Amino acid sequence: MRTIIRWALLGTAMCVVLAAPALAREGSPAAGAALPHYQERVFPPWRHGANNDVANRGFDFTIPEVDDLADFHGDPATAKLVLYVGGNYYFAMAPLVQAFEAEHPEYRGRIYWETIPPGLLVQQMQAGGTITVGNMTWTAKPDAYLAGLAKVNLLIGQGLLTGPAVPYVTNDLTIMVPQGNPAHIASLADLARPGVRLTMPNPAFEGIARQIKQALDKAGTGLANTVYDSKVKDGTTILTHIHHRQTPLFLMQGLADAGVTWQSEAVFQEQIGHPIQHVAIGAAVNATAIYAGAEIKGAAHPQAAEAWLSFIRSPAALHIFERYGFKPYGVG
Repeated sequence: MRTIIRWALLGTAMCVVLAAPALAREGSPAAGAALPHYQERVFPPWRHGANNDVANRGFDFTIPEVDDLADFHGDPATAKLVLYVGGNYYFAMAPLVQAFEAEHPEYRGRIYWETIPPGLLVQQMQAGGTITVGNMTWTAKPDAYLAGLAKVNLLIGQGLLTGPAVPYVTNDLTIMVPQGNPAHIASLADLARPGVRLTMPNPAFEGIARQIKQALDKAGTGLANTVYDSKVKDGTTILTHIHHRQTPLFLMQGLADAGVTWQSEAVFQEQIGHPIQHVAIGAAVNATAIYAGAEIKGAAHPQAAEAWLSFIRSPAALHIFERYGFKPYGVG
């Protein structure tokens, strides 16, 4: 019996020794390879609480990559002004709100705003202001909606907004790439190269996709079809749900080589020290967006909405926008 046990133990040990290389290949880094390090700073929210003007925040439970609600700001239960803002300038909202509250102290700590894509904000409006994120559902009916001028005018025509539209700044497209530009992207035409992995805004609800397609069409015959059809089908274009968060994140995670965004978004990523840079798109093929806002029809706080729409085109607000590369509407 002891001889049998001895052979059984020896056989088990040999199995472990023989299996070790396979286990190393499947679950462990190769010998001498650097272990990956968790980089919390690349995950939203990137303003570290600055995009929240509530004075009493209670217990702070924010876990990047897990529980963060990065595009929802403030306290909807006590808000005296609710803003639906297309997410392209989420990073500018903290200084804008601070400047607005300096002029209108009665709203200090009582502003709630969302910065998801404008098409999704419309869906939320049509749902009565109710939204569900993860396991949480809440309602915040907007007082003002801010997005592209064409979208704002469309919603005025549909009776969701009260005109006239208030235009205030413009923005141009750029190509966002990881630091060092490892795929050597130099122009929009390079996005069509086989093997170049793209992260692109979804035409279904991200308004920027319309301008991107226009720029691609101007840059080369069939380029828009290659980027938004052929490469989607072969898996080398990822369509985002919320490009202003996903595109820089996918680039920093090594999931993509390039993505077209607004110039201001790339400028912000560079300003906060993320390993991101951008490649300029020539004026001849670029597209320019005009940002505008309007009051929601039947807004609960119409005076507050009017005050914000007046402020957003003031010298103080335009100075803040210019920090990120925006240009005042009607200039240049």
